[in-house]
Amino acid sequence: MIILKKNGKLQICVDYHKLNVQTKTNPFPLPFLDLVLDLVVGHKMYSFMDGYSGYNQIKMAKENKDKMTFIS
Repeated sequence: MIILKKNGKLQICVDYHKLNVQTKTNPFPLPFLDLVLDLVVGHKMYSFMDGYSGYNQIKMAKENKDKMTFIS
């Protein structure tokens, strides 16, 4: 839906309620960083994954792309 804002500009509004009902929740969400650091304190070695270059690069099945409003 496109609405006209008070300043005269257009704004795109999307209602995701139906999509949210179909979305599966993540049973294993990422923990807070302070909890992770508490768990690794005292170890001699640490390993990190590169989350920066992988951000926003999750592949989507072609048949599901029409469910998204935009692709970045």
